[in-house]
Amino acid sequence: MIERLVLLIVLIILNGFFSCAEIAVLQVGDTKLKKLAEEGKKDAKILLKLTEDPSRFLSTIQVAITLAGFLSSAFAADSFAGPATRLLIKMGVPISEAVLSPIVIVVITLILSYVNIVFGELVPKRLAQAYTEKIALSMAPVLQFASVLFRPFVGLLTVSTNTVMKLMGINPEDIEDKVSEEDIIMMLDEGTENGTIEHQENEMIQNVFEFNDLTVEDVCTHRTDVAMLYYEDSDEVWRKTIYNNRFANYPICGEDDDDVIGILDTKDYFRLEDQSRDSIMKNAVDKPFFVSQNMKVSDLFQTMKRERKYYAVVIDEYGGMTGIVSMHDLIEALVGDLQEEDDLPEPEPIEAIGENEWIILGIADLEDVNEALKLDIPTEDADTFGGYIMGIMGTVPDDGSSFHLETDNLEIDVAYIKNHRIGKTIVRKKISE
Repeated sequence: MIERLVLLIVLIILNGFFSCAEIAVLQVGDTKLKKLAEEGKKDAKILLKLTEDPSRFLSTIQVAITLAGFLSSAFAADSFAGPATRLLIKMGVPISEAVLSPIVIVVITLILSYVNIVFGELVPKRLAQAYTEKIALSMAPVLQFASVLFRPFVGLLTVSTNTVMKLMGINPEDIEDKVSEEDIIMMLDEGTENGTIEHQENEMIQNVFEFNDLTVEDVCTHRTDVAMLYYEDSDEVWRKTIYNNRFANYPICGEDDDDVIGILDTKDYFRLEDQSRDSIMKNAVDKPFFVSQNMKVSDLFQTMKRERKYYAVVIDEYGGMTGIVSMHDLIEALVGDLQEEDDLPEPEPIEAIGENEWIILGIADLEDVNEALKLDIPTEDADTFGGYIMGIMGTVPDDGSSFHLETDNLEIDVAYIKNHRIGKTIVRKKISE
């Protein structure tokens, strides 16, 4: 009886060994194994060779696990069912042996399944996750031996599987183990949750994936926010515009905003001793570099690197100016906002300043306003709070103006208008009596 029990334990240990090996080798990965092999680790070289054909390696593991599990179940039923049945009958269990024997076999199978799941699956796999590299390397010689031992079985399984796949109209050679973008993002999120990946690292890597999906229109500065110089304006107007805005580059427009005739580089501008219009146009103005608003950001990034351009004018399908985009904007799309040394922090679009009172910028998203103020303003006709106010007024307000208006739920004081757009507002929510 003791010998049979020892043999059963050995089979469970073998089941656990191969379950542990499967997780350890898969988790350590080819990249790590290649690095260890280059460092002269013999066991890493063995594992690399075994995993060159992942399907064959996994089939070997599966054969070993299946055989260990099958043999342990069959051996336990054969070795312990009879003695256990006779023992129960001697103890006075009032059931005939013909009925009791199948019941005992089922109970033994359930007990063995529990032991196999805990000690042959769960515990070994947890150990493999905790000591991945160490366990994987230590198991290499045994896995190599198992690969040779089970080669005939694995070959038979491979031929059988491929035959069934072909009968189903699927070419087994066309099936590849591909890792999708969604798989990587899920792993990143999981790593961030358990603390192995920093939140900033996760955000930056996800920005790289999103980078390929963005268009130039998504990252450019819209024309209404661009400080422009007009060729017909005086040198003094140019000087004031440049000093007041402190940008590195300025589009120069001819007849209208869509007629961009050059780009002023302020570094060259400030180096000029002669700041006459002719001197500026000759020595500090570059030819505009035009790009389509529908161009992919990743393509523009490569183009600007290749052409050594820092600044581009974005145009729509009709040739009108959409805005401007710089290499700085493209880098921010990858790594997040880059605050300049003298940049002021961006104000929040919606800021509570008292009970039922808020400062709301015109650019605030109308859905966010609804959420913050617990309102139900229709969003079909406007996307921003400024657009909502314009819709109520029915006219475009003059720059520099301020005014008060009321709705059923709100009292709104518009603090200022800039570029014919709503700037800052102070909003009070009416409380029904």
